[in-house]
Amino acid sequence: MPTTVINISNRLPVTVAEKITKSSGGLVAALEGLSPDEYDLKWIGWPGAAIADAVRQQEVAGILEEEHGCIPVFLSEEEVAGHYEGFSNSSVWPLLHYMPNYMHYDSAWWDHYETVNQRFADKVLEMAHPGDLVWVHDYQLMLMPAMLHERMPELKIGFFLHTPFPSFETFRCHPKRRELVAGMLGANLIGFHTFGYMRHFRSSVLRLLGLESEITRIRIDESHVSALGVFPIGINSRKFDETLDTPEFAQRRDEFLHANASKRVVLSVERMDYTKGILHRLDAIEEFLSELDASERDAIKFIFVSVPSREEVEEYQELRAETEARVGRINGQYATLNSSPIRFIHGSVDFTDLCALYATADVGMVTPLIDGMNLVAKEYIACQREHDGVLILSEFAGAAEELSNAMLVNPYDARAVAQTLVEALALSDEEKRACNQPMRDRVMKYDAQHWARTFIGQLGSTSSGTMALFEPAERAAEQLRDALLHHKRIALFLDYDGTLREIERDARAAKPTAEVMALIDLLQERENVELTIISGRTAEDLEGWFGERDIGLVAEHGAAVRRVGTRDWEQLDRNVSYGWKDEVRGVLRLYEQSTPGSSVEEKRTSLVWHHRKTDPEFGTWKANELMHELGTMLANEPVKIRHGRKIVEVTAEQVSKGIAVRRLLSEKHPGFMLCAGDDQTDESMFEIEAASFVAAAADFVSIKVGNQPSRACFHLRDPATFRKFLTDNFAPTAKLVTDGSKAAATL
Repeated sequence: MPTTVINISNRLPVTVAEKITKSSGGLVAALEGLSPDEYDLKWIGWPGAAIADAVRQQEVAGILEEEHGCIPVFLSEEEVAGHYEGFSNSSVWPLLHYMPNYMHYDSAWWDHYETVNQRFADKVLEMAHPGDLVWVHDYQLMLMPAMLHERMPELKIGFFLHTPFPSFETFRCHPKRRELVAGMLGANLIGFHTFGYMRHFRSSVLRLLGLESEITRIRIDESHVSALGVFPIGINSRKFDETLDTPEFAQRRDEFLHANASKRVVLSVERMDYTKGILHRLDAIEEFLSELDASERDAIKFIFVSVPSREEVEEYQELRAETEARVGRINGQYATLNSSPIRFIHGSVDFTDLCALYATADVGMVTPLIDGMNLVAKEYIACQREHDGVLILSEFAGAAEELSNAMLVNPYDARAVAQTLVEALALSDEEKRACNQPMRDRVMKYDAQHWARTFIGQLGSTSSGTMALFEPAERAAEQLRDALLHHKRIALFLDYDGTLREIERDARAAKPTAEVMALIDLLQERENVELTIISGRTAEDLEGWFGERDIGLVAEHGAAVRRVGTRDWEQLDRNVSYGWKDEVRGVLRLYEQSTPGSSVEEKRTSLVWHHRKTDPEFGTWKANELMHELGTMLANEPVKIRHGRKIVEVTAEQVSKGIAVRRLLSEKHPGFMLCAGDDQTDESMFEIEAASFVAAAADFVSIKVGNQPSRACFHLRDPATFRKFLTDNFAPTAKLVTDGSKAAATL
């Protein structure tokens, strides 16, 4: 039984006009190579035309599915303008190519982008089954993986980015940077052309979402891991080889050789796009021509094939106008009575003609300012089967990592590019052949089909599903429901930051939300439930937030307690010495000075060094360094040193959450106890299960919120999941107030 592969790209591999014709391209060629015995391929995408008439939509959909194996997603003209022309090409594309000066952002575009991504996801979900392989392509659909994973986690979802992924410093410019990265992380496998792009993505994930990673893995939670991989795309090598064997190719090759018999031909082929370095290349050509006399200029011809692209976008219109003006000026300045140096063609070229141009050009000049891969470079090398030309290639193209025998240049250095062109034209046939043969062998072997088979094979071997996360939580829920059913007295000891409430970059901003307060009120309504919030925050903070509610409060990790039914606070650390504080404070201040963004907080029972606002890698490194220094310095002091969530805290050994909880349990013996926390400071609570004062008949549940290793019995993904867990079990029909503008959700 073949495996179902659902391939999703912004455009279908067809052109829909009066009749429907099949398109060509690298992705089409790659997927055509999949064996139907192994894979049942379905392709979802936009058909490329705005079809408003429902009858015509149905007619087109039928033809596409029956004759081409394609399932269309029909979009209105407004959606195309907002999603594709607006958000994708005017907002995301420039940033992915390190050009924030070209970026525009409109919130209406974002709305269309979300809507269209959801429409594509819905179309997949209409036909997908657990275990199917779903392959999402490119920057137009960056939100789709998370949308699919949320609705059907049993799918194996792949995402491939065909563009570069820039450094965090560039990507952070986008207003929706977090949402875009989080969307990609819904995939089980995320592919890039180069290791550098993958490294930049990992850096952005760390800095935007706080998720640390291994080199090729990012763990989102206990059940979901996004694997990362480098998959350099190839060309349709078989098509090139077959074309080079045709009589039509031989005829056109001979015609070009005859027409340019007295010329050295330098060829450039690319889309009319500002990322392709067209104007910079013209600067280099002008620099090159300025050093030649008239007879030498007669012996050289530059052929520019510029394929029209996004002609409705203003920046592209301006680029074309400036390119044509610059070509005209150079031709006017350096033309002779016999020829003009640059032949500029703004249009597409027949494939056979293109192969003949590649095969007869003495130099292929491929110098984009930045490019995800650049298949023109590989196509040029593929056509160097008999005639050996020289490839001049930008070091900023992804292809430069594979085609290392090319003459690599910095396209921003016009003089250096011009000098490289001189050197390229001077190479002997033997030197050119020695460079080209290894590159051609690689290009022809690792082609588009190899790329597709490799990615799909690796996607098929990834794990899918989230049952590992929710099965243990369900067992905890069963215990809780049983305690409620039998009217046992239930004690809840819940951490605040990172457990009940999401952690904020600024700790002062983490006030209880309306949703958190509504949840606390729901828990209070249960007569047999006693809630205690246990936190590292001060008694003043907790009193200010929760003082009016009849719940227990434990401050500063157990130093002070306010019991249920009272308004008085008791200090549990009256006999504790804090003589070690002065020495520790001095060390923490030194680290505060040397680590931008860090700060020192002093509490009654502890000193805390915060590094949440620092660069995450630098802050973590400094925190580890501080832990080592404090461990050596305080080895004989009665203190505990904790590395919590973006903090290093030194506190008295006699003070901990576990000690405080034991004290409260010794006063009242519940029939069921639930402890929940998110960091190292909560681990002392999770050890209570073995304590002798917990009655044998009592049930004990410990929940770790987050994906870090823990002594807790169960894990839940994040505070939102934990709040839902409590709500579903204590008030399954209650309606909670949610934050922001989202509608209230009935849980």
